[in-house]
Amino acid sequence: MAALYGILWQEFVLFKRKFWSTTIGAMVSPTLYLIAFGWGLGSGMQVEGRSYMEFVIPGIIAMSTMLVSFSNAANSINIARMYYKTFEEFMVAPVNMTVFALGKIIAGTFYGMYSALLIIVLVSVFAGGLPLSPYFILITLLNCFVFSAGGFLAGLMINSHGGMAKFSNFVITPMSFLCGTFFSIEKMPLVLKYFIQVLPLTHTSIGLRSTGEGIAAMALHFGVLAGYFIVLFIVGACYCKKVE
Repeated sequence: MAALYGILWQEFVLFKRKFWSTTIGAMVSPTLYLIAFGWGLGSGMQVEGRSYMEFVIPGIIAMSTMLVSFSNAANSINIARMYYKTFEEFMVAPVNMTVFALGKIIAGTFYGMYSALLIIVLVSVFAGGLPLSPYFILITLLNCFVFSAGGFLAGLMINSHGGMAKFSNFVITPMSFLCGTFFSIEKMPLVLKYFIQVLPLTHTSIGLRSTGEGIAAMALHFGVLAGYFIVLFIVGACYCKKVE
């Protein structure tokens, strides 16, 4: 626990030092998406029996928490390994690599949840608020854990900024737009729809809109996200030990 506390305290100190840049950076893209898709293109539209604004806000939260959690964890590890060479300090320190992985993943999750909080505040000010429930918060938290764990693993395996950019372009960016964030996956071709349904962000997007779903469907979204996190965390921790 002392090692975990030390890692989290280091991340908290870094967060305080770049508080304003982090806050402003996390608000820019969601604000633009709300203006362009919510008030612009989606004005007056109905999707799945609700206004497009009600439909798109959970999608923006799902997408933003994914991007922030993934990029924070991935860039933190990648830069520490390739440029600052501080990753080696943890390798020789008396820190269990599983604890190290958990600390970095929790830090990425914190940034993702912070971005979600900022979006909720924006929506409350400019769009009349967002219905929140314990399930909504749980799915958002799980989404942050999943992509923070994915970012941690990517940061360990990818050995350059160029490689990280390619991974984002071919994996993260397509998920941002295809996984039910801005439009219903029911409009997708059948084969592509089946593939999209197994991706974690799809279950986040649908789960955050789950006001009309049954218990079984809600449990499915939770189970899929939890399964993704467990697998990514185990693989990341094992790979971290291999690097060690």
